[in-house]
Amino acid sequence: MTATTPAPTVDALAADPAPRRRGRGSTGRRSPLLTVLVLLTLPYFLLPLFWLVVASTKDNADLFTSFGLWFADFNLLNNLQDVFTAQGGVFWSWIGNTVLYAGVAGVGAAFLATAAGYAFAKYSFPAGTAMFSVVLGAIMVPTTALAIPTYLLFAEVDLTNTRWAVILPSLVSPFGVYLMRVYAADAVPSELMEAARVDGAGELRIFFTVALRLLAPGFITVLLFQLVATWNNYFLPLIMLSTPSKFPLTVGLAQWQSTAAGGSGAQALFSSVITGSLVSVVPLVIAFLYLQKYWQAGLATGGVKG
Repeated sequence: MTATTPAPTVDALAADPAPRRRGRGSTGRRSPLLTVLVLLTLPYFLLPLFWLVVASTKDNADLFTSFGLWFADFNLLNNLQDVFTAQGGVFWSWIGNTVLYAGVAGVGAAFLATAAGYAFAKYSFPAGTAMFSVVLGAIMVPTTALAIPTYLLFAEVDLTNTRWAVILPSLVSPFGVYLMRVYAADAVPSELMEAARVDGAGELRIFFTVALRLLAPGFITVLLFQLVATWNNYFLPLIMLSTPSKFPLTVGLAQWQSTAAGGSGAQALFSSVITGSLVSVVPLVIAFLYLQKYWQAGLATGGVKG
């Protein structure tokens, strides 16, 4: 007669937990060297932002006569009024254009990169490896090298000086495809896809109802990267657009800067350029702070295997 040993209950497992090995780096200690390096590099990143905040509170006279890294007479509200009323309030158009370009390009590029990365990670198809190698190679090509060919291509189809000339090239994100390919390989279990197929779901339904939810952190990561890249894009809209009402903030503020540097009584625009630059930074800071948790989760899962 064979004696059977009863399986341990959940309470027993909870009362006598098995010892766990602590992995490397799990002691909770911070490296003193890393802390010192962070403290040394922090002023490099924060000092320009601090100067921008300080300079935005000064009028045009104090901007050139007072100490650059400290406040003088507080003139921020007047500067903001000048920014939003200059040249018939064209700054509002620049803000709207930038939100449009960055929003559409960010969401569109994130969706296309998610779909492409998911396909590369979960499906085998002819020339798939070669196509992914092309994507990796495209990461190495600087965007400025493609600006003139892109302009000539859009000129052939009469899309220059249109908003599509800025949006369409920004929908392409080779790095986003690579990131989502790595992320999807771990985030979407093949067993879950097989179970969905057994239930009668098609491939598109599996992607939209199953995979896309699991890929949400990676989607947000690509969205944030592309949002920042398009928001700060200068060269592409500079060569594509010629109508000031279609300019994004980068090109519009650069135009003000050139006008102010040219003299002829336009030096008063210097304070408007600086204050406008501060206004243009605020939405990015808010977006980053809001999406930071998704961004960190996406990088952690995509960068650590298993």
